[in-house]
Amino acid sequence: MDKKECIRRAEQVLMHTYGRYQVVLDHGEGVYLYDTDGKKYLDFSAGIAVFALGYGDEKYNEAVKAQVDKLLHTSNYYYNEPTTFAAEKLVKASGLDRVFFTNSGTEAVEGAIKLARKYYYKKHGVADSQIIAMEHSFHGRSMGALSVTGTTKYRTAFEPLIGGAVFASFNDFESIKEKVNEKTAAIIMETVQGEGGIYPADREFLQKVRALCDEKGILLILDEIQCGMGRTGTMYAFQQYGVKPDIMTTAKALGCGVPVGAFVATDEVAAAFEPGDHGTTYGGNPFVTNAVSVVFDRFEELNLTAHVKEVGAYLYEKLGAFAQKHSDKIVAHRGIGLMQGLEFKEPVKEIINRAMEKNLILIAAGANIIRFIPPLVIEKEHVDEMLAILEKSI
Repeated sequence: MDKKECIRRAEQVLMHTYGRYQVVLDHGEGVYLYDTDGKKYLDFSAGIAVFALGYGDEKYNEAVKAQVDKLLHTSNYYYNEPTTFAAEKLVKASGLDRVFFTNSGTEAVEGAIKLARKYYYKKHGVADSQIIAMEHSFHGRSMGALSVTGTTKYRTAFEPLIGGAVFASFNDFESIKEKVNEKTAAIIMETVQGEGGIYPADREFLQKVRALCDEKGILLILDEIQCGMGRTGTMYAFQQYGVKPDIMTTAKALGCGVPVGAFVATDEVAAAFEPGDHGTTYGGNPFVTNAVSVVFDRFEELNLTAHVKEVGAYLYEKLGAFAQKHSDKIVAHRGIGLMQGLEFKEPVKEIINRAMEKNLILIAAGANIIRFIPPLVIEKEHVDEMLAILEKSI
């Protein structure tokens, strides 16, 4: 189909909830995407941090195809092998104990909130609890996830949201401490803020929050939906901080393209849920969990976390030099592993548009920040290729 015709027909039938670029993507190969005109793009967005393995990983594709012919779905009233295997691997990777598979990251956050509230209810015998979330955070677009998303523009039109959420300043321990009271059930934060501008948690800050939670009997929920699954150089970003959450959410690269997320908890916290407290029709079906299982296998076979540390350090060095060279336009460079950002003095939309014209796919984090979240299999040569295009685009 002609590109313009495809866009015209899409605009007639799809809700206008995305500011889509005028590109019709057709297929991918490695770290490149191709549109219906045959134009080749270097992809530094990875489907918003989803395609960790890149496009066309043979072992992943074979496993997904094989499961289609075997068993796509059965309800959670029964056991199946792929879900068991995937849960075992997720438990091993996270260091936590119990898994609930969802269809998305947003649903993982919803489940984490419910689990925290149920744990508080069982502990205190009352349901009037509070959750402390972070300003400038992003946890999803459902009503529950929006309630703990600390960015006004996502929330205003949909209020009133679910109650009991208050907001503190990220990386400001005193801001959190002053909001804690006897109703505080949990503190939720991204280990590395994504949509909020690529802000990693400070080590001392996160360790103090963990200690405060231990002291007050509060649950720590870490959202690793974007920063998890190897993106920062460890399977989960919190593993670089010397802390462990009580509940963690994960998605995006967990399935490398199939719609799956999960929340994972310690045995003690997970025991708060009883049959009937939470559920899902599609979540954790054998199709998606078979994909999850092979993703963990491929991470191990490719030694991806070590690769991310190496290429991430190279990207950090090159972006740092780039930011210094263009200090008249760029005010900050930050990030970790293959989750980094450049903050510009002006909105970056036109830079991203020009980069796309020159065969490079980038995305923003807020109006003024370009985020770099490529497939984890990129090489140093792809970093160089990206920077050459970015140089021409700014």
